[in-house]
Amino acid sequence: MATLPPTVLNQRALNRALLARQHLLRRRKASAADEIEHLVGMQAQMPNAPYVGLWTRLDGFKPEQLADLITQRRAVRLGIMRNTIHLVTARDCINLRPLFSPVLGRGLQASPFGRNLVGVELQPLIRHATKLMKEKPRTLTELGALLHERWPDRDPISLAYAVRHLIAIVQVPPRGVWGKSAQATWVPADLWLGQPLARKPSIDALILRYLAAFGPATVADMSTWSGLTGLRSVVDRLRPQLRTFRDERGRE
Repeated sequence: MATLPPTVLNQRALNRALLARQHLLRRRKASAADEIEHLVGMQAQMPNAPYVGLWTRLDGFKPEQLADLITQRRAVRLGIMRNTIHLVTARDCINLRPLFSPVLGRGLQASPFGRNLVGVELQPLIRHATKLMKEKPRTLTELGALLHERWPDRDPISLAYAVRHLIAIVQVPPRGVWGKSAQATWVPADLWLGQPLARKPSIDALILRYLAAFGPATVADMSTWSGLTGLRSVVDRLRPQLRTFRDERGRE
């Protein structure tokens, strides 16, 4: 039986599909947690941005609904995709953050911070930083100063940013709570959430969820969004579950 050629989608069709999957064509009835998970997290570099994003998408959304998720530890703010601050549910923090550890490690090595730490053994740094944050939440400035006491020949800023790349840490309230203002203070995610991060996270599940929220999309789109590499093999493995299109330039 002959295989039918993929449907060609023009730019308008692709744009409308993205808006629909992002729930930006019309508001819907859903909980804030469900919407955050559908979107596979929300950009949260600006603390109030997720509130605006949820108000845009959800019928009857009120800021306290998200504020409650944060204060009750059911949603957290952390560096994850591309090491930018995102708001994700606690469940997604546990299941998705381990997927990005290799990317964050490579990002540190390629950064000025990583180059400033050449020769430093990272495991002792990780252990000492974790101990400091278990004592109480720390700002990066405070953490860098304390680490500098142990590694006095190294730049405090580089030490602190190494921790942000190498350890799964989250910002604690009141940062990110509507109507509150506070410096970002950090603790280990597993300590804050009371459970360990996933040992066998599923990249297949991540890509399927990405496509549900952003598709149709190219492999390059997936890599740009996530910062992950080697996704062509993942897409090939998932191909029986996917519907294929082409854009006007012939890209799959």
